[in-house]
Amino acid sequence: MRMARPGRLLVVLLACALAACAARPSVTAVPLPATSIVPIPALGSPPALTAAGPTATRPAPAATRIPTSPSLQTITPEGESTPQGAATTPQPGSSPATPTPLPAPEAATVRFAVIGDYGLSSPAESDVAARIHEWKPDFVITVGDNNYPGGSAATIDRNVGQYYHDFIYPYAGGYGAGADRNRFFPTLGNHDWQDPGAQAYLDYFTLPGNERYYDVAWGPVHLFALDSNPDETDGIGADSAQASWLRAGLAASKAPWKLIAMHHPPYSSGPHGSTPRLQWPFAEWGASAVLAGHDHTYERIEHDGIPYFVGGVGGSILYALGTPVEGSQARYNADFGAMLVEASEHEITFRFVTRAGETVDSTTLTR
Repeated sequence: MRMARPGRLLVVLLACALAACAARPSVTAVPLPATSIVPIPALGSPPALTAAGPTATRPAPAATRIPTSPSLQTITPEGESTPQGAATTPQPGSSPATPTPLPAPEAATVRFAVIGDYGLSSPAESDVAARIHEWKPDFVITVGDNNYPGGSAATIDRNVGQYYHDFIYPYAGGYGAGADRNRFFPTLGNHDWQDPGAQAYLDYFTLPGNERYYDVAWGPVHLFALDSNPDETDGIGADSAQASWLRAGLAASKAPWKLIAMHHPPYSSGPHGSTPRLQWPFAEWGASAVLAGHDHTYERIEHDGIPYFVGGVGGSILYALGTPVEGSQARYNADFGAMLVEASEHEITFRFVTRAGETVDSTTLTR
């Protein structure tokens, strides 16, 4: 494993709690039950896929009124400042040798879950994981903070493997059998970087590329997992080596849906708020959607014609809702949950579902 420069040690005391080609896509928001809607004022498988030109910036869709719910518990943050798919773009740095897994199954459609800020070995994490298992997803994406509180080797299996070991390959933890192909694609969060060099995370997971940022193609979806942390040695600005890698990968991909996953949200109405250094021209470069976490809320924001999601309610604690940022379409912080995403060649649907099974928000992109 490569060692990145030591991460900043942050002391976070967290309490367990009731814790995006040929045509322009259009966005369809599915109406939800009136009991969950509070309007927000409008503001102002798997073969590796090869070369394609960059996708043009899409026009923004019409504004959609927003489902949101009152909070059950609101806590402001404190102290937070190829195995499965083929890595199809030039890889940053040197790549570690990885085991050879079974090939991914042929599929014209794919279904996967997205979780964030989940790794706290809590009743809420258990509930969300149970809901995800009911969906029988092809794989799981995380948007960071996989291992609270300090990202250490002593807690990572309890926080991750206990609930998701059957998606992980290779799995060497103590909670049962692992998967026969890797179906768990995490991204680094600030809590994961609290272990010096994020070493516990890098040791625990076997991922493509340099493992800090990488890409995976599965059916109609091409995932680009980024490291949004300031500790990233290849940088997090739009002119960084990491951004250059992403831009080249997006331009080369022929996948119908090109998704970006990272921890820190480029845009967010939560307490942490937007991250200007990560406001890269994702749509111009060809991305279909951006998935993030860090703020422990659910939010969907339309920017440059594509959706940006914040999904940090996977099992830790819940945060208060702040003033909506421009383009905010849906905000929720009343319970924990995960995103269920279903994609075919022609459309992709993103749903946020609570641990109790309530669909709070749904939007569909079509080609």
